[in-house]
Amino acid sequence: MKKNILLIAVVAAAAALSGCASKGPQPTSYDFGPMGAPLPAASLAPSAGGSNGTNGTAAVAAGIPALVVSDVSGPASLDTQRMYYRLMYADARQSRPYAYNNWSVTPLQLMSQRLKARIAQSGVKVVSTTDAAGGLPLLRLEADEFSQNFDSATQSSASITLRASVFRNHKLVDQRTFSRTSRAPSADAAGGASALAESTDGIAADILAWLATMPK
Repeated sequence: MKKNILLIAVVAAAAALSGCASKGPQPTSYDFGPMGAPLPAASLAPSAGGSNGTNGTAAVAAGIPALVVSDVSGPASLDTQRMYYRLMYADARQSRPYAYNNWSVTPLQLMSQRLKARIAQSGVKVVSTTDAAGGLPLLRLEADEFSQNFDSATQSSASITLRASVFRNHKLVDQRTFSRTSRAPSADAAGGASALAESTDGIAADILAWLATMPK
């Protein structure tokens, strides 16, 4: 009888522990969410013929109908699915990982997918480097910063810095560095993901405006 009572107690304790474990923090994966509407034409540079009503988005497609777009390259810290943040008020030099939150793919892949999609959305035919045809201009993208920074325990923002280079016939045509900072709607991983998506879309708009100034 005592053995049966002991066995029941052990099973009950194990069940209780299992229940507690199931109620703990659950891992969550984030991405940039739906792309949404095309970028506002007002944020894009007009073409030389802009006075006749051609908007900036059409100007990109008119000047560069097809473009080879490379995947975004960057440091090893951006080639992992771990989500990181910095406490600017504690030690800005230390990058800290979220315990229960991850990206669905790496930040480099997220930026590559979003930027290519935004460029294609403008009317430009986006060609991968593996399918590139001779004579097409090449857009090379390199990320220098991709971070969620906490200015206080209740306030954070997302900053992205990306270097873009355009090549024609293996010769550098132009190079620009673009930076965007967006306020996070909440001081957590979800807010960081939202702000980083917004910053990436902002940089996409900047790149499209820049491409619209390129000579045919």
